[in-house]
Amino acid sequence: MPVDSSLGPQSHPPASVTSLWRLRSYLRPHVPALVIMLVTSMSGVVVAIAIPLVIKALIDGPIDEHRSSGILPLGLLVLGLGVLEALLIWWRRWVQNKAVLAVETAMRHDLYQRLQELPMSFHSQWQSGQLLSRATTDLSAIRRFFGFGMLFLLVNITQVVVTTLVLLHMYWPLGLVVAATSAPIVWLSMRFEKRYVVVSREVQDQQGDLATLAEEGAVGIRVIKSFGRSPHVGEQYDVAARRLLQTSVSKVRLSARFWTFLEMIPNLAVVVVLLLGAIGVGRGALTPVSWSRSSP
Repeated sequence: MPVDSSLGPQSHPPASVTSLWRLRSYLRPHVPALVIMLVTSMSGVVVAIAIPLVIKALIDGPIDEHRSSGILPLGLLVLGLGVLEALLIWWRRWVQNKAVLAVETAMRHDLYQRLQELPMSFHSQWQSGQLLSRATTDLSAIRRFFGFGMLFLLVNITQVVVTTLVLLHMYWPLGLVVAATSAPIVWLSMRFEKRYVVVSREVQDQQGDLATLAEEGAVGIRVIKSFGRSPHVGEQYDVAARRLLQTSVSKVRLSARFWTFLEMIPNLAVVVVLLLGAIGVGRGALTPVSWSRSSP
């Protein structure tokens, strides 16, 4: 059976971010777990930022002043903060795995139940491969977003803001560099997101088409052989596979360009921070320790 591209989800535009609001009912039973994940992540950010500050106080204080009595307490404090950060990461991941897997299980159960309730006319119009893709790939992507994407979006924004404020307090040119670096990253991410959504949707739809051809060919293998249509069906599968390969390569190239620039911009910021830090040390506005620890 040839794949009709006019059927299935390809006739609908990609969903917007507001569509995630419809999933709030699945998250509601796991609000305590989500709160724990958020609190532990934010606490981990605070601890990670506090460790360099304590090391700075240790070196600029007891070590620089040759006071051995203050080394042990600050050293133990740094060790304790490192252990605390590790425990927070472990706690977040332990809670996160149970919560997001439960959300995916509930969505998968409701999806299967709904598919069983729909009339046969629906299943005759929708491709079986597309339904399989939605029941596996889509739900897994939602699980990863709830477990990592949504959480680290808030965490990274908080970390950038807090780091910028700390650097502004220590030496304001460094804080301005970090703040200015965030602007091109945000612009690049927004531009990448618009193109990546389209390409990802094409890959997903083509995966569904390929799965449909494979499933229909496997089910009707006897009929296909009886009428001598094996070469025709094989050619259809080959064309769909090559089309999926080309789209997937385009997706990888787009992602590679994005990550190249995303890695390059912070590295350029490090160069500028090192330059301004050296100038600040020369002017006495920074100590060598605080300058080195403040580099991104």
